[in-house]
Amino acid sequence: MLSQVNYDAYVMQIETPRLRLRRWIDDDFEPLVAMCADPRVMEFFPSIFSREETKAMWRRIHEHHAHYGFGPWAMEADGEFAGALGLNWILGFETHFTPCVEIGYRLRPEFWGRGLATEAGQAALRYGFECLGLPEIVAFTLPANKRSRRVIEKIGLVFSEEFDHPLIAEGHPMRRQVLYRISRTAWETGQSDKQESMRVVDP
Repeated sequence: MLSQVNYDAYVMQIETPRLRLRRWIDDDFEPLVAMCADPRVMEFFPSIFSREETKAMWRRIHEHHAHYGFGPWAMEADGEFAGALGLNWILGFETHFTPCVEIGYRLRPEFWGRGLATEAGQAALRYGFECLGLPEIVAFTLPANKRSRRVIEKIGLVFSEEFDHPLIAEGHPMRRQVLYRISRTAWETGQSDKQESMRVVDP
């Protein structure tokens, strides 16, 4: 096993019309390494990930699930690993809007342009508010990342402000980022005319 953390016994799976958000399996590791080394996927990160950096992220994902009972899921579409999407406590830095839970994703380029990130993001928000009872979910990215900003806005998060990312050095072009937020109350208000199909499945 790539991870020594046993979280598999209780990870909720989410099914939507076109995809599954599921627990991670060892077969996901190699495509995850390839995705995180792809300059197209990592365009708005400070650098691509080495194999060791991806392995460290893999461990963090498993540990987050084990400790909090949720985290980033493996995203599966058409029977293939399509990427990663989920909810994650911001633990690596402190700023005025932390502690908080972030929604984030990475998608293999073969699956771009199909609305899968939006579909998965809507399901993850619903899970976070209805099943986990979170009071708020945030997202952040670079101002120039128009693809991610469209997804963030489509699933209902609202632009809050720009901020300097504490983990990125002063003067770095990626230090300045945009913050989006949505409260459970705002999400519930917006659900009155929406009927997204989602099924939460016990493992």
